[in-house]
Amino acid sequence: MQQTTVSPMVYLVQNYADYNLWANERLVNWLRTKPEEVVGREVPSSFPSIQKTLVHIWQTQRYWLSILRKEEAQTYDEYTGTLEDTYSGILEQSREMAGFIRTLNADAVLGTTLIVSPWFQSDFPNFEYIIHAVTHSTYHRGQITTIGRNLGFTDAPMTDYNFYNVNGKN
Repeated sequence: MQQTTVSPMVYLVQNYADYNLWANERLVNWLRTKPEEVVGREVPSSFPSIQKTLVHIWQTQRYWLSILRKEEAQTYDEYTGTLEDTYSGILEQSREMAGFIRTLNADAVLGTTLIVSPWFQSDFPNFEYIIHAVTHSTYHRGQITTIGRNLGFTDAPMTDYNFYNVNGKN
C-alpha cells in the first residue's frame, strides 16, 4: 500500500484523476491502432460513434474542470475536428484536469462550489464533482468498448480502477 502524507480524501481524488488520465491514454492508444473510418462509423448508441463519444467525454471533463477552477462554465461546442484532434484533445484535457487536481489541498477538495445551470443546481463538496467527472468518463469508456466490440474490435485494453492501482501506476 502506498504511503501518503495527504488526507485520504485528497489522495483518493488525486489518484482518481490520475487513473482517469491513465485510462484515457490506454483507450486512445488502443483506438489509434484501429481504422479511422471504423472509429468514426455511426452505430446505435447514446452517441452515434466512438469519436463522438470521445468528444462528449472531453467536453464534459472540460466543463467540470472549469467548475472546479471556479471559472465560467465551459459548455458544449459543436465539434468539427479530425479524429487525431479528438485523441490529442481528450488526452491534453485529461492531463490538465489531473494536473489541476494534484494541486488541490484538503480545503479545496472538501470545500463546496455552487453551480446554477440550466440543467441543475447544486452546492456540493468539490470531491463529489471530481468523482462524478471521472465516473462519467468511466461510464462512456465502457460504451466505447462495447461500440468497438460491435464493430469487430476484440482487443480492448483493461481500464479498470483496481487494475490501475495494481499495475498502472508509474
